[in-house]
Amino acid sequence: MSAAADDAILRVENLQTWFELGSRVAKSVDDVSFTVGRGRTVAVVGESGSGKSVTSLSIMRLLAPPGRIVGGRILYRTATGEEIDLARLPESRMRGVRGREIAMIFQEPMTSLNPLYTVGDQVMEMIRLHEPVSAGEARARARRMLELVEIPAAERRLDDYPHQMSGGMRQRAMIALALACNPRVLIADEPTTALDVTIQAQVLDLLRRLQAELGMSIIFVTHNLGVVAEIAHEVVVMYAGRVVEAAAVNDLFDRQRHPYTKGLLACIPRPGMRRDEVDGQVRLTPIPGTVPSVTALPTGCSFAPRCPLAVAKCEEPPPLIPAAPGHLSRCWRHEDV
Repeated sequence: MSAAADDAILRVENLQTWFELGSRVAKSVDDVSFTVGRGRTVAVVGESGSGKSVTSLSIMRLLAPPGRIVGGRILYRTATGEEIDLARLPESRMRGVRGREIAMIFQEPMTSLNPLYTVGDQVMEMIRLHEPVSAGEARARARRMLELVEIPAAERRLDDYPHQMSGGMRQRAMIALALACNPRVLIADEPTTALDVTIQAQVLDLLRRLQAELGMSIIFVTHNLGVVAEIAHEVVVMYAGRVVEAAAVNDLFDRQRHPYTKGLLACIPRPGMRRDEVDGQVRLTPIPGTVPSVTALPTGCSFAPRCPLAVAKCEEPPPLIPAAPGHLSRCWRHEDV
């Protein structure tokens, strides 16, 4: 699933992001690796608490104390071909990368957009922060960005405050803000979670179109594998801070090599699902239990307490190994999934 070395724009290698909570250490991201190719979309999937958002914030270097990167590398290839390690880049230089080279759409636009400033002011601020343009030129570019994300009456909407927009419009405004400086990598953290199905489909179509027009790479963070099927080229499945499976999207849907991924797919409602004989209701198959706390992970395989295939061997930590060509799995019994 990895992009070729000369095609990789971002490589996350053995990333470790921990939160030191007094005498306890929360290993929110522990030895995570994946590669993003130019113009490709990599989906990072998992339940809440699996480490998806912390991985994204680590790449952007937006971790709040006591969180910190304790190991690994985040290698970004610039437009000039220089490869820089974002994990160790001085903050003064990171400010030039953040927003301009790598941008992020945050999960909830109502709390991410500043309610005290108009949408136009916030997009203009991003442009003027990174480029030496006048206020008039910044406003014209901000209007073009709102038009690009298909917000109607863009000139008038520039003067709207976030609360004057619908949820779908706010999400489009967040996308416009993220794309204001034509970033080469876009991180979308659950960008469709709070939207209804119709608006969700529109946002996905918009991201696909913008990717084709701008040639950017996307890291798409979600818990919804149904969304992944529509937008991703490669998929990284995370559980309890670690990658448990990684593959091209078609390979992952054709045959899962980890019971956690299989469980996530079983939770998705599909047309033609069998109905219960008693009350006629469609029954989904839930994954029993919950994601364990990263401060008290089980010995061996973290998924073993919830896994229907667990055996004595699972008391040993499984490595992430090739289960098939281009398909990685962290499971001792990947052939039986």
